[in-house]
Amino acid sequence: MSTLAIDIGGTKIAAAVCDANDAIVQRWRVPTPMDADAINNHIAEIYQEAAKAHPGIEAIGISAAGNVSADRKTLTFSANIPAWINYNLSEHIGELIGNAVPVIVENDANCAGWGEFVHGAGQGTSNMVALTVGTGLGGAIVINGELYRGSFGMAAELGHLPMVPDGDTCGCGLRGCAERYTSGSALEHFAKSAVRRRPQDAARLLELCDGDVNKLEGPMVSQAAQEGDVLGLYAFGKIGEWLGRTMAATAAVLDPDVFVIGGGVVAVGDILLEPARYNYARFLEGSAYRGHAKIVAATAGQDAGLIGAANLALR
Repeated sequence: MSTLAIDIGGTKIAAAVCDANDAIVQRWRVPTPMDADAINNHIAEIYQEAAKAHPGIEAIGISAAGNVSADRKTLTFSANIPAWINYNLSEHIGELIGNAVPVIVENDANCAGWGEFVHGAGQGTSNMVALTVGTGLGGAIVINGELYRGSFGMAAELGHLPMVPDGDTCGCGLRGCAERYTSGSALEHFAKSAVRRRPQDAARLLELCDGDVNKLEGPMVSQAAQEGDVLGLYAFGKIGEWLGRTMAATAAVLDPDVFVIGGGVVAVGDILLEPARYNYARFLEGSAYRGHAKIVAATAGQDAGLIGAANLALR
């Protein structure tokens, strides 16, 4: 028994055949076109090649950035692919492969979170919240060992919790969303603002961006923070604060065992997680009189989305 997992990212389509234990046995990677038909054709071609090498494939699990309907077939909206509005991706792929196997579509954050639950930092827990700190802030919720999608497939959009009344405008059209204050984009914003306010402390960050603050990027801020740079640490302290606030708000509703924090920004480890833990405890309702969820870094790595998609496709 095996599964073909597909992870459609902004720049690449990653694919893998996974065995019965979700271990990856073969991989593919192709650039992501912005045309929906081209994406479909890439997936169909990968399936045909995979099916020849692994005749036991029972399903295709697709991890896609966008809102996915409760039946796990249709992308109701995606910021990445304009055609993915009420777009039945499952049906389109199914037609191209002669409906040889079921095609299951999942939100990418749900897939990554589920990968952490079954094979990463969430193992052994019952109630888990995963947060992916990337360009935005993705989320996944597991309740009593099951992925929680909500009535319309829209649960776990934790990056769009309204945290700041009349705050910064979010790409979703609302204002003050959590991801405006805790994400890779927010890290860059806080660092650039600090450089402009405190140029006397900005020598290292300005060196890394060749003196042009507009070219300051997240990896530069991470490097500076790991070197002990005061403004780099400040920027991580700010997104850590808002990450802690977001987790406290989430805990008031869900009361999970653990928060698993993933995404590229988490590579700095406790530089981010310690301010997040401090502010989680600071803003948690009844903090002194209740149990606190563990806050840990993700461990499944870059394959979490593929692993989650493979596992969910057969559930």
